[in-house]
Amino acid sequence: MKWISLVLITLLCLLQYRLWFGKNSIPDYWQMKQEAQQMQKQNANLAQRNNLLKADIEDLKVGMDAIEERARNELGMIKEGETFYRILPPEQQP
Repeated sequence: MKWISLVLITLLCLLQYRLWFGKNSIPDYWQMKQEAQQMQKQNANLAQRNNLLKADIEDLKVGMDAIEERARNELGMIKEGETFYRILPPEQQP
């Protein structure tokens, strides 16, 4: 009877060792779960960025207003007959 108890306790200890310290153990599971949460956040951010880019592409395909806005903001272009005014901030005196 003593031997059976000793064998069962040894087997239990070996299984517990594998559960806590072996390959695919509980700490590995926690780490993978945390990494998965970080990836989900990153994917959500990238999906939002993709949606904004898709909307921007649609605007460029459909209307000339978006193209004109980009030309004005990014390239500094003006329409024919327009006058360009540049307002500089006042200089700061020490």
